[in-house]
Amino acid sequence: MRVRPLPIRSAVRLRRPVDIWHKPALSAVAALAVPDFALFALGRLDLILYTSAGAMCALYAHGLPYAARARTLLWVVLGMVAGLGVALTAASLTTSTALLVVLASLVAAVHKVVCDATRIGPPGNLILTFIAASAFFVPQHLGQVPPHLALALGAGGLAWLVCMAPALIRPRGPERIATARALEAAAGLLRKEPDPGGVERAGVAQARHAAAAAVNAAWHTLFLVPAHTPAKAASRAGLERLLVRAESALGHEPRSAAAEAERLTGWARELRSGRPLPGVALSAAETDELVGVADEAREPRRPAPGRPGALARLAPGSPLLPIGARVAAGGVLAGWASMAVGVGHPYWAVVTAASIYQANTTLSWQRALQRTLGNLLGLLLYTALLPLLHTGQLVMIVLALACQLGAEACITRNYWLGSVWVTPMALLLTEFGSRLPARTLIADRWIDTVVGAAVGLACCVLVTNRRAADRIEVALERVTAAESAASRLLTSGPAPGADDARETGWARDRLAGGLVELREAVEVAAGEWWQRALPEERIAHAEQQGHRALAGLVRQLSARVPAA
Repeated sequence: MRVRPLPIRSAVRLRRPVDIWHKPALSAVAALAVPDFALFALGRLDLILYTSAGAMCALYAHGLPYAARARTLLWVVLGMVAGLGVALTAASLTTSTALLVVLASLVAAVHKVVCDATRIGPPGNLILTFIAASAFFVPQHLGQVPPHLALALGAGGLAWLVCMAPALIRPRGPERIATARALEAAAGLLRKEPDPGGVERAGVAQARHAAAAAVNAAWHTLFLVPAHTPAKAASRAGLERLLVRAESALGHEPRSAAAEAERLTGWARELRSGRPLPGVALSAAETDELVGVADEAREPRRPAPGRPGALARLAPGSPLLPIGARVAAGGVLAGWASMAVGVGHPYWAVVTAASIYQANTTLSWQRALQRTLGNLLGLLLYTALLPLLHTGQLVMIVLALACQLGAEACITRNYWLGSVWVTPMALLLTEFGSRLPARTLIADRWIDTVVGAAVGLACCVLVTNRRAADRIEVALERVTAAESAASRLLTSGPAPGADDARETGWARDRLAGGLVELREAVEVAAGEWWQRALPEERIAHAEQQGHRALAGLVRQLSARVPAA
């Protein structure tokens, strides 16, 4: 057994902002502004919680191609409305705060497990849990539930339209960005490769993993792109050619790495700028890989068979189940502790406890520290804004929208920086429903933050995720099996035709996906504070052999790539 220390400095360090942070930020502001100003005109700002539930769905799915985004956003809106419906129905049937805390915590656990299993991406379960937990404690009559859900559904429909609107201008923007990220990661790997003297530069292993992960993610993004028309098929084919070229960096010869890195970076800039797709020369083997059938008829490249889905990630023995147990137990205990100290908003403690649970104890500790720091600074910001709040509800709406924009602009740099803006926005939403003395509101928020973070973190430490190490064993088996299959293909010689090239491509996909999954499993298990010793030698050997085999497959599929 090994006890690992919990970091502090890395928890508050600022990162570079995500390249598309402005997309969810502007979408959410637009989706929130329309119903907010409409309710202001009608004098019904007390309904803002319900419209915000649907409007905040605009924060999701911005990394997906538009066809997949349309489906995903629909499910997000329906999931949001379903959680809201459960909360409002419970609020109308019981006034027991203790029972409502239990129900809110259980819903929060479901949100966490489902969002992690589906890999919905940021903001994950946080928004769903915030809205549902708040709704559990809103006074409600059963007859009011249907119209309130209708408001949420209508605002969700507006959010869907807002998120889909950019398709009219750049219909292939998301897949171009995903491909650009892969090109940039591949260029970063080439710049880290050993120099002609054979000296390995620092960070090669991290760069190799980042490149493999970015290429793997880009392929799965392209797999979501339909190619039903000649124009769509041609666009996707162009991106596939760029991605195959980026993939060749995983097996590139060092002597031409610098020139290739500059070439890949230039192509990435062209993709991001919206210019026409650059022409890319491929080898005969790479061309065979992109041919769908042996008779020269082309079809889009398909994902390798056997990719696990969301249901498989929820199967018995899943490492997500202990995380769900942490959320449920932490939310209940935090809410009850908040009630015990006399705080009037116990759902804040539930949301705080639910929000800190990440993949392991180390990340949960970091999130707890970040949320506590961010909420404290956010309360100071809210206090500074109090004179403006007294000028009227229109100013409050504008400030809430500004805080939403600030949160999305800052949260990708670090969660605590985003929380500085989220805190006053959450308090403003509370103010629209019922006015409370500022001192009471601020004190309740601060106590609930401390109680939720402390109790939630204690539950995280006590409810250990023993299955995290088991996930490593499963990932090692998959990598070993994929590496053995790759070795057999490599020893059989170059792929002569489209069918064999496709099998080689699938073997490469399985191996790349397995290596990414193994590295993620190792990082998750390494972050548990109390965990049995990891099989470091087996992991290192599997990754070394796997990356060698992956480079061999890439070289076999990209032999004699001519310069563009």
